[in-house]
Amino acid sequence: MAQGKIVQCIGAVVDVEFPRDQLPKVYDALKLEGTALTLEVQQQLGDGVVRTIALGSSDGIKRGLVVSNTGNPITVPTGKATLGRIMDVLGNPIDERGPVDHAQSASIHRKAPAYDELSPSQDLLETGIKVIDLICPFAKGGKVGLFGGAGVGKTVNMMELINNIAKAHSGLSVFAGVGERTREGNDFYHEMAESGVVNLEKLEDSKVSMVYGQMNEPPGNRLRVALTGLTIAESFRDEGRDVLFFVDNIYRYTLAGTEVSALLGRMPSAVGYQPTLAEEMGRLQERITSTKVGSITSIQAVYVPAD
Repeated sequence: MAQGKIVQCIGAVVDVEFPRDQLPKVYDALKLEGTALTLEVQQQLGDGVVRTIALGSSDGIKRGLVVSNTGNPITVPTGKATLGRIMDVLGNPIDERGPVDHAQSASIHRKAPAYDELSPSQDLLETGIKVIDLICPFAKGGKVGLFGGAGVGKTVNMMELINNIAKAHSGLSVFAGVGERTREGNDFYHEMAESGVVNLEKLEDSKVSMVYGQMNEPPGNRLRVALTGLTIAESFRDEGRDVLFFVDNIYRYTLAGTEVSALLGRMPSAVGYQPTLAEEMGRLQERITSTKVGSITSIQAVYVPAD
């Protein structure tokens, strides 16, 4: 396992120097020795130096600390072990219910399915909310955006959808909380537990997996937490299931990308957004698709800013 040392730290951006013949690849996960902090490689600067984003608090980091290269991208637990659990961007449990089984795990950076694997669907997804089913029915395996300003009920709508679909169709859901309020995440969990969607007595019988990267966390966490949730949803789809993937809020994903881009010193585009916005969003959305094995239906809350 190649080792390097920190040569510069500016907030969430950490530069690490490695021997030139052992340079980490872009998106490799690096571990800071003696801590639980993970760094993700974003750029290779030359002369053996890589620029990374800290997926956690960078408090206490100083030059000269030893960093190890894991040689792989961030991997998170997937499958039934994640049901009923709340995890962070790295797949660590944050619900104080013990460790999550890593018997089944996958990298958060994966390619989208090839064209010949895709399966168009013309089935409708019955949500149980009559006004939606009548006026604006959802297509199974499609994507739906819930657009609105602050405090108009996007999250409440999502909670109702998960509740209805889990009870009526016994379907599995994955909820990714991207840059939203911790209070809302807490309310969501307790409401799911009260309604039986999260089975606290027998977690593997739960119908939802939850991944949280809330607004108080560093930008690297908020940027990657949507990919963590999507990786779990993909694992259920590849088992032949029909999965619902909820993202609350996809705009905060864009905002986290803007912060990371600015920290990395990239030239901003219009309104300060990152120049790689279309590519980052496209890479995420291309993976949210249905194959001949199973389907992912995605419902994403979209906060509409005033800019």
